[in-house]
Amino acid sequence: MTTDDTPRRIRFFKMTGSGNDFIIIDNMDGRFSSADSPALVRLACRRKLSVGADGLIFIEPDAQVDFCWRFYNADGSAAEMCGNGARCAARFAYLRGIVRKPRIAFRTVAGIIHAEIVDARVKIQVSPPHGLELNFPLDVEGKPFRLNFINTGVPHVVHFLADRRQLDAAQVFTWGRALRFHQRFQPAGANVNFAAVEAVHRMAVRTYERGVEDETLACGTGSIAAALIGAALDQVESPVEVVTRSGETLTVYFTRERQGNDIRFREVYLEGDAKVVYEADLWDETLRE
Repeated sequence: MTTDDTPRRIRFFKMTGSGNDFIIIDNMDGRFSSADSPALVRLACRRKLSVGADGLIFIEPDAQVDFCWRFYNADGSAAEMCGNGARCAARFAYLRGIVRKPRIAFRTVAGIIHAEIVDARVKIQVSPPHGLELNFPLDVEGKPFRLNFINTGVPHVVHFLADRRQLDAAQVFTWGRALRFHQRFQPAGANVNFAAVEAVHRMAVRTYERGVEDETLACGTGSIAAALIGAALDQVESPVEVVTRSGETLTVYFTRERQGNDIRFREVYLEGDAKVVYEADLWDETLRE
């Protein structure tokens, strides 16, 4: 914070990817250090008290690819990857002139992300998923679940429900929170997805996200996880349209390879809108405890 009465102002974009909203800051000049960032993120992401968002992204220079990012959840915790955030970050960099071509590559903790920008539509290729586990039982607070796990840049658990009616009635906050903190997924914890398959190329998903610690209106890596696990269980085929809680649709593309009981996925893409809500200056008046 400033030592005089002049307010510090931070230029930022507010963006949304299918209802997942983010504060994005150009940090190519290195003004914001990693040491100070968690507190700034936590305060800026508070809804009604500041800008409010599911997460905050710093765009920074990289010697080998177009740029790198530092991504934080709303609680100030760092995250390896975020599918919707990655799409928003790619378009932000293009709009700000950080990159001047519509096909770009940028670095995340989960690996290099490739993106293609066409107007407000962004398609990203994510790192190959890993850690696939299918159909394992887990009881939480007396309720039995049949779960599946995959890491799509961040860890995801997926539980399938019979239809949209059951999905709409699911206790996503209660069940998701209990599973997210379950000993089975420690120490990292897991995002928890509830999904219903509607057709071979269509499903609906609701997600409890760690770091936000609530249900979000969309989760890109969760949509990927649900689609891939649905394919591993022979319920869906690429491309899969994923209807999010916001009502917007994300599209997941992939190639599935099966050798006996071994299932692997490659060429995994996520496509959807990455919209600018507004560009503004954040005053430090709301960045104080």
